[in-house]
Amino acid sequence: MNRTRLDDRLADIDADGYLLDASQEDANQLYLSGFTGHDPFLTLYADGEVHVLVSGLEYGRAKSEATADTVERHADYDYEYGSREEKNDMYAAFVRDKGVDAVSMPPRGPVGTADALRERGVEVTVDTDDRLQAVRAVKTDDEIDAIREAQRANEAAMRAAEALIAGADVAGEDIPANGGVEPGTLLRDGEPLTSERVTEEIEVTLLRHGCALDETIVAGGAQAADPHDRGSGPLRANEAVIVDIFPRSKATKYNADMTRTFCVGEPGEALREWYDLTERALDAALDAVEPGATGEEVHAAACEVYEEAGEPTFRTDPETETGFIHSTGHGIGLDVHESPRLANGGEELEPGHVITVEPGLYDPEVGGVRIEDLVVVTEDGYENLTDYPIRFAAE
Repeated sequence: MNRTRLDDRLADIDADGYLLDASQEDANQLYLSGFTGHDPFLTLYADGEVHVLVSGLEYGRAKSEATADTVERHADYDYEYGSREEKNDMYAAFVRDKGVDAVSMPPRGPVGTADALRERGVEVTVDTDDRLQAVRAVKTDDEIDAIREAQRANEAAMRAAEALIAGADVAGEDIPANGGVEPGTLLRDGEPLTSERVTEEIEVTLLRHGCALDETIVAGGAQAADPHDRGSGPLRANEAVIVDIFPRSKATKYNADMTRTFCVGEPGEALREWYDLTERALDAALDAVEPGATGEEVHAAACEVYEEAGEPTFRTDPETETGFIHSTGHGIGLDVHESPRLANGGEELEPGHVITVEPGLYDPEVGGVRIEDLVVVTEDGYENLTDYPIRFAAE
């Protein structure tokens, strides 16, 4: 955590402290406390110090794990199990014990906690700018290393997925199509190769590299035309297969993200043209990444490649359902999607921003193509954290 940046961002809040009531699933909480508490707990930042309040069950682990200046337990305030009102009394006492009479809470803070503190004389304001998210957006060297490590695991998973796809036979070409298998279906060991089978290979590989993910994307054919379709069923030759993997390190909790699009066989002319355009859009967007550039400018660079080729984008047609129908990228860290945005209205890039760059084209009549790299903005440009080839033909 960058405390200097945190102090700067919180300097103008109209409060004595910044309060979070959340579990580790809230990235702000994990960032500020450094504690992987599964149940909601309080973290207060005041006068340059972090204070954590947890249950007795979590106290021992919090003392050794949390990156806090003080760690206290409910029993320190004569509470362990009791009524909701008694718990709220404890919360107010904890805040006041740190010399704080007014706190700011993020927009997603529990309204019940905010109201209870107000009823007990603690002033609560809402941080509508979500300043802590802005602090998290600029990564320290240690955070960048954690993301880089997760990306190496991601690349191992992508290699496993690509090998599984590349090694497939094609029903009706390499072997007869029988047993109800349609010609053109990809086969492994005589059985249809499905999105689910490739996903399984990705998940197993990630586990072996200390990462996990709740879901991924392995979508072929018309399914690939929906950017967030997870994919299901048999994969087919001569069609694009989008593989989008976004794992989280079990140790550091930082995420990575990468997409590649593969094809076994011969893609149609439109699909081949789309792939070439998307590779050009990726290069154009990457060329635009530098400190001081805005996310909107990076997005525009990708859009211009598509628009000059006559493909629709949200920039030219906000109601289009085909073409380039999403932003060019997003920040990544403790959340898979965080600031900054590479989109219309996207903010200025700063050294330490870690962002995805992921242009794509989509149409159910053709399929979908997306290529995504993960980069960190540096003092004079960017460093690409992705070390994986860009190729359409799976190898």
